[in-house]
Amino acid sequence: MGASRDVPFPAGYHHLREQKVIGYGADAFEAAAAHLGSWGMHRGAGLDVRAETPTAVPGTTVELRWGIGPLRLAFSCRVVYVLDDPQRKGFAYGTLPGHPERGEESFVVEQRPDGAVVATVSAFSKPGRWFTRIGGPAGRVVQKVMTRRYLEALAAAAR
Repeated sequence: MGASRDVPFPAGYHHLREQKVIGYGADAFEAAAAHLGSWGMHRGAGLDVRAETPTAVPGTTVELRWGIGPLRLAFSCRVVYVLDDPQRKGFAYGTLPGHPERGEESFVVEQRPDGAVVATVSAFSKPGRWFTRIGGPAGRVVQKVMTRRYLEALAAAAR
């Protein structure tokens, strides 16, 4: 695992990459990076988070829950790497058995030389459960919606 570091992503998977300028300056960068690393981005996107550790560290298992009542889905991932560079922070996790998808997703916040703070969500995935195989394009729509919610949560943290 850790293939989300490589470009291009593995063949045979759906590829996703979205970026957004979420702020400017060191304060915005630090706030967004802290929010990301402490699972705040996931909570801000509407997920219930149950993680083994308060921050994303390699090997941490996190259970994410989405939905209401009997329609609630729970899915687990494991952090496969963490980025902790002065101008670039983030992490990636890989899906665990039972997750609706199979693949990896990375979340990165970087401060560029011009001061812009950019958040990037990248993923490669394919259906991992019967309902995502049957659902076809609906899974991609959900993934895009969640990606945009992640980016908005990071933008809110950077303000």
